[in-house]
Amino acid sequence: MTGFGRAEQTVNDKAFLVEIKSLNGKLLDLNLKIPPLIKPYEFEIRNMIQEHLVRGSIECFITIRQNGSIKPVVINTDLIKSYYAQIKDLAKELSVDSEGVLAALLRLPEVVTPSNEILSENDWEGLQKVIMKAIEDINVHREAEGKVLHDELELRIKNIQKQEQKILELEPKRKIKIKNDMIKTLEEHIQNNLYDANRLEQEIIYYIEKIDIREEQVRLKNHCEYFLQMLDGDETSNGKKLSFLLQEIGREINTTGSKAYDADIQKCVVLMKDELEKAKEQTFNVL
Repeated sequence: MTGFGRAEQTVNDKAFLVEIKSLNGKLLDLNLKIPPLIKPYEFEIRNMIQEHLVRGSIECFITIRQNGSIKPVVINTDLIKSYYAQIKDLAKELSVDSEGVLAALLRLPEVVTPSNEILSENDWEGLQKVIMKAIEDINVHREAEGKVLHDELELRIKNIQKQEQKILELEPKRKIKIKNDMIKTLEEHIQNNLYDANRLEQEIIYYIEKIDIREEQVRLKNHCEYFLQMLDGDETSNGKKLSFLLQEIGREINTTGSKAYDADIQKCVVLMKDELEKAKEQTFNVL
């Protein structure tokens, strides 16, 4: 979502300058600073920016410079006459010279004000083109950042897949180890002839099924593959979907860790969680 765009163009006697800065943000937070001349078009400008930039903390500055002519203003003659009359009376009362006060009068509030000039239709169409050029410029920056984010997220998910593959290799040994540990513990505390071997076998099978992590591994595998498909897809504005998928990936990793009861698998889980947190940090920057 980070980028900067700038565009400048002269339309008729006006030079339009548009600068847009975008930072990361969950929603669209637009700070629009425009001169009074284009205030009537503020709603249209906001819609243009929202449609093409979608999300982020965005600042947009639009300035207008008159070319070849003085910026139109209006002199409030009635007000300046009133000021002058009062100053003249005061000068007479104080016996001071009232000549040369015109320059001072022109600096008084509301004496000189901008004219009520509005943009012509042709000027507005020209300004829209300048805004779009600035938006295209900022999107070039965003695309460059997006390529870096793509590679970073792809790396994190593939690292999770590597740990998931290690867990699949460790899983058969884990079940055998749990079974042997249970039998050993039982034999240490109970004599062989004091328990039913068939019942023990049933209980072991029940316990192993309860801590089975195959379903979690299947879902984790599917979530990771779908995540990578979304990264390489053409669909735009995937940031929220990718964040949701990472939540699901995290849920399967946590469940695997809570059911594993195996030190080697726990190490894999810790490494996966580390990669997951790094991926979550990056998805905040994705549209």
